[in-house]
Amino acid sequence: MGGNNSYEMAVRQLTEACRMLQLERGICEVLKQPQRVVQVSVPVRLDSGEIRVFTGYRVQHNNARGPFKGGIRYHPELTLGEVKALAMWMTWKCAVVNIPFGGAKGGVVCNPKELSQAELERLTRAYTSRIMDFIGPERDIPAPDVYTNAQVMAWIMDTYSAHLGYPTPAVVTGKPVEIGGAPGREAATGRGVAIVAKEAAERFNLSCKCVAVQGFGNVGYHAAKFLHEMGYRILAVSDSKGGIFSESGLDPEAVLEHKRRHGSVLGFPGAKEITNEELLSLEVDILVPAALERVITSANADNVNAKMVVEGANGPVTPEADRILEERSILVVPDILANAGGVTGSYFEWVQNRNGFYWDEERFNAELERVMSRSFIEVVERAEQESVSLRLAAYLLAVERVARVRELRGIYE
Repeated sequence: MGGNNSYEMAVRQLTEACRMLQLERGICEVLKQPQRVVQVSVPVRLDSGEIRVFTGYRVQHNNARGPFKGGIRYHPELTLGEVKALAMWMTWKCAVVNIPFGGAKGGVVCNPKELSQAELERLTRAYTSRIMDFIGPERDIPAPDVYTNAQVMAWIMDTYSAHLGYPTPAVVTGKPVEIGGAPGREAATGRGVAIVAKEAAERFNLSCKCVAVQGFGNVGYHAAKFLHEMGYRILAVSDSKGGIFSESGLDPEAVLEHKRRHGSVLGFPGAKEITNEELLSLEVDILVPAALERVITSANADNVNAKMVVEGANGPVTPEADRILEERSILVVPDILANAGGVTGSYFEWVQNRNGFYWDEERFNAELERVMSRSFIEVVERAEQESVSLRLAAYLLAVERVARVRELRGIYE
């Protein structure tokens, strides 16, 4: 998954923003480094009776603006470099939508597809017990990420609460609604991607109607679903096994049902099978890379034929690819804006948990749209003011906000 490359990419993006903002070198150096890196060994007794030891991480990048916030992913190729990059991106993501969190990220190196439900529960509880001292409602609030879900968050919350002796729903977000989760949170990242894609199409007068989505997990599915409901034609979607294409358009809900039954989007009736690389090169109006980082690189950026790329995943476009797309006048809506609906929704859930007062889904979605639309306008206006790309504008806005708070609080030596 290119962990070290992802971290180098994150540092390069930050360095460019620091240069343009003319930040003091010391502040820039502070922002480059995570405040804490936690690595733990996670022993788990498998159903067979064998004990296997997994490696877990939690990286806390910056909490100048509020508690650390960030997902937990389970993936066999997870690296520390990747987690450090994702934690840094979370800091900027929270700042660009102006919510009072800092960035963190975590995960366990494992293949959840090879583990039973009981093994996943034991793994989650063991991992939670080993990072217990570093998380909490006022300290660091995890959420779902790649190959984790509401059930995993429920196990984390229960383990944490059992250690404290009382229910603590605000320790995680993305929980089941029955234990303090927010209606609308599961779909929030994908809904945010769709909102921003629609805003961008209207703002830049793009007659966008055809969409391809790479990655048909939680984010990709919901982005496709909401864009479909907005009147866009979903021409192609894909998962880790491959993709499907239909000139007449796909119904995301029908594709999801097929995937649940067969384990992949492949074989969907009436659709042609394509590779993930072929999906990235389709002639569409909107391309949504919603899988993993670094999928559009200098090697394939010339093959992208979309009018606009809206980053559903974190870091799917490398800096080299960014330059190529910009030269080809392909608009890129950056991840720290486009997929910030998830952390915005998490903020809403956290606020409700702490207040003990819960919203209905209609209010949740209305607030999400308000924050995403406002943030999009702020980024566009900064881009026009500075004559820079949307990505650099988003970084300027976010880094400036974090640096300002860091300067106001000072350095505790």
